[in-house]
Amino acid sequence: MKKLLLIGFSLFLAASALMAQPTNAIFTRTEDVIYGRKSGTALTLDVFQPAKPNGFGIAMMVSGGWFSSHEAINPVFFQALLNRGYTVFAVVHGSQPKFTITEIVPDIHRAIRFIRHQAAKYGVEPNKLGITGGSAGGHLSLMMGVKGGPGDANAKDVIDRESSAVQCVACFFPPTDFLNYSQPNEDAVGVGTLKDFKPGFGLRSDTAEERQKLGREISPIYFVSSNTPPVLIIHGNADKLVPIYQAEQFVKRCQDSGGAAKLVVREGKGHGWGGLDKDLDICADWFDEYLRGVKPKP
Repeated sequence: MKKLLLIGFSLFLAASALMAQPTNAIFTRTEDVIYGRKSGTALTLDVFQPAKPNGFGIAMMVSGGWFSSHEAINPVFFQALLNRGYTVFAVVHGSQPKFTITEIVPDIHRAIRFIRHQAAKYGVEPNKLGITGGSAGGHLSLMMGVKGGPGDANAKDVIDRESSAVQCVACFFPPTDFLNYSQPNEDAVGVGTLKDFKPGFGLRSDTAEERQKLGREISPIYFVSSNTPPVLIIHGNADKLVPIYQAEQFVKRCQDSGGAAKLVVREGKGHGWGGLDKDLDICADWFDEYLRGVKPKP
């Protein structure tokens, strides 16, 4: 636990680990499926296939502080998705400080392309993929929501020809705008609240101009459009690491663009809370409605 906190600065993954207990969901787990290679090492994901699959897949971002590890994969957290029949792909990406955010995002594009290419093998609908995660994992989920798109039709690797677009997002307390963090014009690009995460931003020169440029590039809010898929965010209003202002502004931008977006506020909660895994039922309802077309029961 302490290792995760120190290496990953990940309150989200720490809270998830604290909840670890035997899961009631019956599933088959396939570990260390290679979805790509990077700097001579394999990029992997684990596939969780429920006993009664519903034919839809969800990519789970295993990420806190843009740190990712196979050991952090905890099926307890996404039990609600398995119970509903979703096949879950737990994606491990290259971690900071070795890799920066701009180098990590392509890993997720590659993972979604791989899942789509292998959809038939895993029994999921290739054109109806969802994505989820918390904190940095939420940020990466939203980046796919706003920037996922067509692959290179001429790519040598057939996987890279696939689209990285997702059709639905449900996530927890994600950073969405590093240039306006808890209020307008508050810079958090490796400074201020996020100073401990500075290596992950990989600034070539630590100047206001460079931070503005990078902050815009890696902030999902600047890429919201009328084509942004439905987005659900669950966020505590006492979060000191990622202010709820981040979720409020992102959801508003989506709604102003004509998209389906919803914010669920957890009163008095910070960056992770006990029982957070139970809130994934709300995410499952969102996926049921916007992926499967099944309205949640009142």
